[in-house]
Amino acid sequence: MLAEIITIGDEILIGQIVDTNSAWMAKQLNLIGVAVKQITSVSDDEQHILEALELAEKRADLILITGGLGPTKDDITKKTLAKYFNMGFRNDPAALEMVRQIFEKYKRPLLDINIQQADVPDGCDVIVNKNGTAPCMWFEQNNTIFVSMPGVPYEMMYLMDDEILPRITKRFKLPFIVHKTILTANIGESFLAKEIEEIEDNLPTHIKLAYLPKLGQVRLRLSAKGHSEAELNKEVENYARQIISKVNKFVVTDEDIPMEKAILDLMKSKGVTLSTAESCTGGYIAHLITQHPGSSSVYWGGAVAYAYELKESILGVKESTLNTFGAVSEETVTEMAEGAIKHFKTDYALAVSGIAGPDGGTEEKPVGTVWIAVSSKHKTVAKVFNFSNKRIQNIERSAASALAMLLNLLKETV
Repeated sequence: MLAEIITIGDEILIGQIVDTNSAWMAKQLNLIGVAVKQITSVSDDEQHILEALELAEKRADLILITGGLGPTKDDITKKTLAKYFNMGFRNDPAALEMVRQIFEKYKRPLLDINIQQADVPDGCDVIVNKNGTAPCMWFEQNNTIFVSMPGVPYEMMYLMDDEILPRITKRFKLPFIVHKTILTANIGESFLAKEIEEIEDNLPTHIKLAYLPKLGQVRLRLSAKGHSEAELNKEVENYARQIISKVNKFVVTDEDIPMEKAILDLMKSKGVTLSTAESCTGGYIAHLITQHPGSSSVYWGGAVAYAYELKESILGVKESTLNTFGAVSEETVTEMAEGAIKHFKTDYALAVSGIAGPDGGTEEKPVGTVWIAVSSKHKTVAKVFNFSNKRIQNIERSAASALAMLLNLLKETV
């Protein structure tokens, strides 16, 4: 079964909001064996919506539509759907009762514009939205299912989880789709592809390998589609083991988690702690770590020290080191990392100091020069990187490189 997702709203196309609905829906559909053929965002324009529906009907068996169901004049999805299916309107009693209950709950007056929310194309099946006033509408035409849902994420998610997905799985015999993810670091996409070329060439047709590069990392995703979940998992695990064996020194984890989470899990299992000393990354590494629940069992804290004075007073970097070698140097990041272990009393620490840009560089140390050090109580490793002149990319690359260096040190010492 192929699905297409259509999100409606000018606010998406002008970048006012990010379309998180499509990513969430695609993930849920994949879990039940429905492949998403295309995701389309369209404006609040009748002709644009009609064209999108017509094209989607030619490509997909299931079309999921979100947005444009509010009570105001700019929300035209319902009227456009009625035109597409050549339907009139009816007032749905169940939808109207839900609207009444919601307004009574919040003690708000029920206006005519709100009552009209219960008006639906007369040929659709209504699925009551228990979390909002806009009903969900189910249409069928030429063996294609169309489902129109509100764009409010929590309303859409409830409808998908409790209504739409169960109806689809009950009605259709769907194949299983299984995935296996391998996260690698410190190897470029093309070099990685060359290393595992023979394995990739021997994959059966129902198993696909995707390369998902990110700054400093490449995520490999094996995907298999078939009718036996157990057999698919067995096959995918076999090919994953082959890949891991081939590029083991670059493998971070074989779980679908980010690098910092893999590091946290490893450190927690070994009962060791971590602190950070950041300059040019401005706390970004600490943010990556602390966004994960339970990070406090490993991560004790750190310092964002831009000024020389803070590097000296908080981390114990020597004034002579800074004056002689500068903040962006092997000597300084080494003292930052070792100072973090000493002052924050952790087992491991990482330190970053560099020139993120777009200015501040010199001929000797151009923009993108970053020194990173990682330390245990018994060993420190420092390395210089030369990134680009793009500030945000330099920060992200520095964080990824620091985490990869930390992981390598952990593998050596724990």
